[in-house]
Amino acid sequence: MTDKIDTETMGDLIRVAHLLADAARPATLEHFRSTGLEADNKRPADFDPVTEGDRAAERAMRDVLAAERPDDAIIGEEYGTKEGTSGLTWVLDPIDGTRGYLSGTPTWGVLIAAGPQSGPVVGIIDQPYIGERFIGAPNHATVTGPHGTGALRTRAARPLSQSILFTTFPEVGSDAERAAFDAVADQAQLVRYGCDCYAYALLAAGQIDLVIEAGLNSYDIQAPIAVIQAAGGIVTDWDGNPVHNGGRVIAAANRDIHQQAMEILRSKMR
Repeated sequence: MTDKIDTETMGDLIRVAHLLADAARPATLEHFRSTGLEADNKRPADFDPVTEGDRAAERAMRDVLAAERPDDAIIGEEYGTKEGTSGLTWVLDPIDGTRGYLSGTPTWGVLIAAGPQSGPVVGIIDQPYIGERFIGAPNHATVTGPHGTGALRTRAARPLSQSILFTTFPEVGSDAERAAFDAVADQAQLVRYGCDCYAYALLAAGQIDLVIEAGLNSYDIQAPIAVIQAAGGIVTDWDGNPVHNGGRVIAAANRDIHQQAMEILRSKMR
């Protein structure tokens, strides 16, 4: 299959993406804020938690794919890679922000993306507890939640000095990456931390201007890429290249502020 996806297939990817999000919601909510919720640590040198909510949600989504699109490949954070024959891959992060999930904060989300090798064409950021779903695909960018359903549109261009910047962890990767981030943060109007994938949803919804992170995996960023691009934003690595395989990420509401922030990051990383 080529990278060009026909209208019928695109419609089916959107349909199945919603089914996956529908399946993941009860699986995550069953354990969220439950008494005795425990986590295993996947990275002994650090704290990289995984809960039964993560595993249950990914199992539920894989079951849907086995029934609806068995020929597609799957990359999932918890259960690895399943090869496919269709030329399309689903990239799943059943709970992005497990630290937040474990802490009881509603800033985690279910990330679902689908597309060819060149990158995602359909993405969902779903926040089950709030009941918000952000979806992006070509000519399709909507959010459904407590206020009903509306269009997603990123913010208009503004100077970096008037921007709102998010990242998940204050340390932002290596010492050099942290210094580069700080150089951008020093020029922003407001900097906030700790929202995981929800920050990308806020960017797509026109609430903030920038998200800058480092050390991401493909399952962390593919869904946000599809949602933000559909809403009019841009997501690249710190050099302006495609970033669907992970790495250093800069997500921006528009090309103007993307360029402003990227020039600072690149100057500091030389």
